[in-house]
Amino acid sequence: MKKPLNLPNSLALFRVALTPLMLLFLIERDAAFFQSWHVSWLDYFAGLIFVIASVTDFFDGYIARSWNQMTKLGAILDPLADKMLMLAGFLGLMVIDRASGWAIFLILSREFFITGLRVVAVAEGKSVASTMAGKVKTVFQMIAIGFLIMNWPFATTLLWVAVILTLYSGYEYLRDYFKI
Repeated sequence: MKKPLNLPNSLALFRVALTPLMLLFLIERDAAFFQSWHVSWLDYFAGLIFVIASVTDFFDGYIARSWNQMTKLGAILDPLADKMLMLAGFLGLMVIDRASGWAIFLILSREFFITGLRVVAVAEGKSVASTMAGKVKTVFQMIAIGFLIMNWPFATTLLWVAVILTLYSGYEYLRDYFKI
């Protein structure tokens, strides 16, 4: 029997722990503790935390597959940690007015809908493996969040590319589930 709290699962838990810290740097900019900080430092710290958390997403999956350490806990914890990180990033960016509410609504609606569909599929004994489009949309969402946190050029364009990829990957899940 595999230990449920192996290295991949520990990395996912670390990602969960980093998420509220990143959100703190994004939305608590008026807190007394940050009064003497320049806003760019809050962006730098939020960006650094986001990059570290995003890198753990790659490594927990890679290690789980290559070291044969996939567990039931990991199958639940990894996507949950991903959703928490993306939710915190997108909502934080919306609060500081760097991301379109419509873009965030479309992305989060797709995420909640497909997560629900995956739960139904698992209950029916159907396979719900990630698709390549799903992996690409996650990468684009991460890049868009990183660019938006840093307030870099083309950040909004990357966000809308992520929206299109997110909706397309959602269509793929629906197509595969309903065999359209």
